[in-house]
Amino acid sequence: MTKLETTLHKISPRWRRKPTPAASLLIHGAVFALWVLLFINAFRPAGAFTWSIGIVYIFYDTFLLAFTFWQTLPLARAPAPATPPASRPSLAVIIAAYNEAPVLGTTIAALLAQTDPPEEIIIADDGSIDGTGNLLSGRYGLATPVLGEITAGPGLRWLRATHGGKASTLNRALPHVSTELFLTVDADTKLAPDAVAAMRSAFAATPGLVAATGVLTPSCDGTISGRIFEWFQTYEYIRNFLGRYAWSQMDSLLLISGAFAGFRRDAVMVVGGFDPDCMVEDYELIHRLRRYGYDQGLGWHSTVLGAARGRTSAPATLPAFLRQRRRWFGGFLQTQLWYRDMVGAAKYHRLGRFMLPVKAVDTMQPIYGLCAFALLIWYVFTGRIGVLIPAGGFILAKIAIDLAFHAWSIKLYRNWAGSEARANIPLAILAAIIEPFSFQILRHAGAAWGWLFFLTGRRSWGTQRRAVPAE
Repeated sequence: MTKLETTLHKISPRWRRKPTPAASLLIHGAVFALWVLLFINAFRPAGAFTWSIGIVYIFYDTFLLAFTFWQTLPLARAPAPATPPASRPSLAVIIAAYNEAPVLGTTIAALLAQTDPPEEIIIADDGSIDGTGNLLSGRYGLATPVLGEITAGPGLRWLRATHGGKASTLNRALPHVSTELFLTVDADTKLAPDAVAAMRSAFAATPGLVAATGVLTPSCDGTISGRIFEWFQTYEYIRNFLGRYAWSQMDSLLLISGAFAGFRRDAVMVVGGFDPDCMVEDYELIHRLRRYGYDQGLGWHSTVLGAARGRTSAPATLPAFLRQRRRWFGGFLQTQLWYRDMVGAAKYHRLGRFMLPVKAVDTMQPIYGLCAFALLIWYVFTGRIGVLIPAGGFILAKIAIDLAFHAWSIKLYRNWAGSEARANIPLAILAAIIEPFSFQILRHAGAAWGWLFFLTGRRSWGTQRRAVPAE
């Protein structure tokens, strides 16, 4: 067992389990019990609130939009000029790559072209069997390392490991990192020229910052399917990253995108690195960092940086999209289970009292959404007009709210993260109208699939076909 593995076993609640407190049991139990009651109510005599499961779903989603709107109001103002940091912490980049030869060169080129380039770039080769080795040796002149060893060239190093998954490969790279900070960048993620500088400046300005995520824009291939999925995912990413900003305003951000994330190396090492048994190793690591920071009184924080931008490959087909959301949601449930004792716990401040209870509700959100949609279809086919009329009113009101938020969110996003996203207000409005009956159902279907995999303990999540990040 390596030193990181030993530390992980000492720190992670997977091995050091604590009793689930009454508050956590009550919150999770209430979310499930409410779904049961609302579902049963759907089969009672027709009335205005027969479709109450859909009404509750709409109110919850609207609450989250209102929360995001309120917390992101500061973004409506022009950002203040950045203050040069007093120090310049050293920084490395780790690219975990498994059979990523078609896209890896673009990612490396973007890192080498940074206005404030990293001290070193480590290609953590997770047992690739494609042309990755030929790319690294042919284009960059790196000698092929012995399995388990690392070779170096000017600003670029190649770690060759047996295939063990992203988290395991990142852990193998960490002992070779000698800098204060490190970034994880997916092999299909192309950073903007000043992205590394923005990350370095943020950590220099905030000593208690241990993890930060950049702002990503999805990029799909040029097929019809790819263009449709990129369209929907563009607006989804805008809302999601604004949501992360909202949670960071409350010092409660847990979702850090491993596709482009920054970490303070010493903090990650002290909590045991990445967990290879978690399907969302980046999300779980932030739970562990924040928990340890509170337990030890260290004042650790996490944030999202609008000035650190990049484009990342996103699913371009229905099967790939569903597999991605299956993994994301299954990993989310996995992490929620491991850290259930933090839910409702006052010692974790807003994170425990507000953010994690909201995440407890989110565990059932796709089930609520799918049930609401299925019941609505059933009412249509059975001609239950007494339910459809009030239900239609709630749906139209929700679409109107979504329209307003979509338009407003684009303005905020441009103020905060620039205009790189391929987004405009007319297309955002069209997406808001169509999404509840299309893309949103697909999201929930993928999440429900994640529930199935989580409950059955299955671990085969499939792979994603990569698209080269667009210019």
